[in-house]
Amino acid sequence: MRKSAVSKEYVNLQKDILRLQEQWKKGLDTSCIRLQGKTAGVAESVPAAALAEIDFDISLFLQWIKDVGELLGAKSAELGIKVERLVTGLDEKGTRRWIDEACALNNLYFDSFAQEHGVEAWIPQFLAETALRPYLQLLAEVVENDDGIVKDASAGAGCPVCGEPVRLARLEGEGKKLLCCPRCLAEWNEKRVYCAHCGNDDHETISFLTVEGDETAQIQACEKCKGYTKVIDTRQFISKPSSAMLDLTTIHLDYIAQENGYVAAGATR
Repeated sequence: MRKSAVSKEYVNLQKDILRLQEQWKKGLDTSCIRLQGKTAGVAESVPAAALAEIDFDISLFLQWIKDVGELLGAKSAELGIKVERLVTGLDEKGTRRWIDEACALNNLYFDSFAQEHGVEAWIPQFLAETALRPYLQLLAEVVENDDGIVKDASAGAGCPVCGEPVRLARLEGEGKKLLCCPRCLAEWNEKRVYCAHCGNDDHETISFLTVEGDETAQIQACEKCKGYTKVIDTRQFISKPSSAMLDLTTIHLDYIAQENGYVAAGATR
């Protein structure tokens, strides 16, 4: 059984992007984020991002998109030209629209935008999402408690910070299960046998799919809503990757789960 379905080249590109995002985040100040109470979004089962007021620096956001474009252009000159063309046509109003639609995870908007501008569907959303994440990751740090944990979320609500559908968990300590968001890097506690998609905690209807040759990975599958979560025992890792990188390098588990009839968001919300 293969351990990863992602090419080394793409993994290295993502590492470069993650390094950029970390640099960008360090340049931000928490004063650009205001919440209606520190954990208001979590308490109401609404993502904190939906209640937060974030002061986006539009010129900085555009520069970040250009930085990503340069990385992509180094891999493909044609791709770099397409990104440059998109960025050149973005004014402040258009950039704010990108930010709003990226926050809302509006795939349809970016698909339509890409078609209108004659580029592949993934390009504009990838650019907007990549530049958005440092702000979301800073928001997660604002919402987290002193232990770096977000208050427990409600089943079916997705990430309590940014709303990303749940698909990844890791085990730590004596087997404690932490759900991890690869988008904003928030982490929150969950019972070991529990479906994050529908709240099912019946041992009879929750199963675990294992991966041959990999003792660190399981797929928790719920028969009630057909949702799944990748559960990785990172206690056995010498170096622990970020949630974003862990999600990427375990994408083969998503394929396995989906081939067995399970879906990342579950059928019951």
